[in-house]
Amino acid sequence: MTATAFVTSFSGLRASRRVGAFTPALPGERADGVAWRVGGVPLAAGGGGLGSLVMNAKTAPLRQRLRVVKSTQKITEAMRLVSAAKVRRAQDAVLRTRPFSEELQKVLGSLLHRMNTADYLDLPMLKQRPIRKVLLVAISGDRGLCGAYNTSMIKRLQSRIHELTEQGLDYDLVLIGNKLIQWAKRRELSVRRSFLCKQQPTARQAQEIADTLLADFLGDEVQRVELLYTRFVSLLSSKASIRTMLPLAPAGLESEGDEIFQLTTEKGKFAVKTTFQERSHEGSELSPDMIFEQDPVQLLTAILPLYFNGQLLRTLQESVAAELAARMSAMSSASDNAKSLTQELNLSYNRARQALITAELAEIVGGAAALEG
Repeated sequence: MTATAFVTSFSGLRASRRVGAFTPALPGERADGVAWRVGGVPLAAGGGGLGSLVMNAKTAPLRQRLRVVKSTQKITEAMRLVSAAKVRRAQDAVLRTRPFSEELQKVLGSLLHRMNTADYLDLPMLKQRPIRKVLLVAISGDRGLCGAYNTSMIKRLQSRIHELTEQGLDYDLVLIGNKLIQWAKRRELSVRRSFLCKQQPTARQAQEIADTLLADFLGDEVQRVELLYTRFVSLLSSKASIRTMLPLAPAGLESEGDEIFQLTTEKGKFAVKTTFQERSHEGSELSPDMIFEQDPVQLLTAILPLYFNGQLLRTLQESVAAELAARMSAMSSASDNAKSLTQELNLSYNRARQALITAELAEIVGGAAALEG
C-alpha cells in the first residue's frame, strides 16, 4: 500500500508524531475535505498539504528571522543611498565657500608680504604667548550608525588630554556634536561650551563658535586653541586630526586641493567617480602696485577674524562630509552582511523544511507498514 492509498483509506483517522499511533479524525474534517492529521497539522486531500508542515517549532523561527533580516537590509540600503546624496551636497557646500576663501588668502598673503615680521607677529591673533591652558575643540556627530567615526574622535581626544596632563598643562573642552557631549557627561568632565553638529553647517553656526573661541583666547583665559576634527580623505577613509587654530600661523594661510566624489550609475548599479580639483595658482597674490588706503595692520586686524571663521566653517563641513561617508560605508557593509545572512538563512530553512517533510513521510510509510503487518 502506497502513502497516497494510506491517506485515502484511513481518512477517518489522524496520526500523531509517534509512528503507529492513530486517533479518530476530528468532527467536521471529512466535510472540509481534510483526510487526516500528522503531528496535529491538517493535510488536505487535494494536494499541497505537506506545505503546511513547515510552520512548526523548528522552521517558524527561521522564517521570522528571514523577514527581519530582509527588512533590515532595506533600511540599511536606503540609509546608504541617503548618505551618498548628502556627501555630495556637503562637498558642494565646501566648493561654494572656496572663492571667498581664496580671495581672502590672496589679500592676507599680500599684506603679510608687505609688512615686517615684527609688525604682524604682535597682532593678538598671531602673537605667541607662554602656554598655561589649552582649549580643546572637538567635533563629532550627533548620531551613530557611522562606523568608527565617533569612536576615533573620542580616542583622539582622550590621547590629547593624556598628553597635556603629562606635560603639566591645564585644559578646557569645547565640544561640538551630541556624541561627544554625552560621552563627557557620562565621565563627569568639565565642559566650557557645547554645540550640536548640524548636517549642513552654516556661517552663522561657525560665527557663534568662533566668537566663543576668540573671546577665550583674546581674554588670555587660554593661550592656545586646538581643533580636533575628522579629515575627509576619501569615501572609504577618514582620519582624526588635530590642528592649532589660535594663534594663527602666518606660514599656513593657504588651502589645499579638493578631491571631488560624484555618485553615478554604471550598468544599473551605483558607482563613484573621483576627480581632483587643484587650487588655482593664477593670481595667488595681489598686484604689487595695489595701494591700501588703510594701514596694513588695521586691515589684518579686520581680516584675520574673517579668515578664522572661514577656516572653522570649512573644518565643520569637512567633518560632516567624513561622517556621512563613514555612515555610507557602514550601511553598505551592513547591507552586504544582511545579503549574506539571508542566503545562509534560506539554506538553513530549506534544509529544515526538507528534513521535516522527509520525517513526516517516513512516519506515514511506517504507519502503513505497521497496519499491513
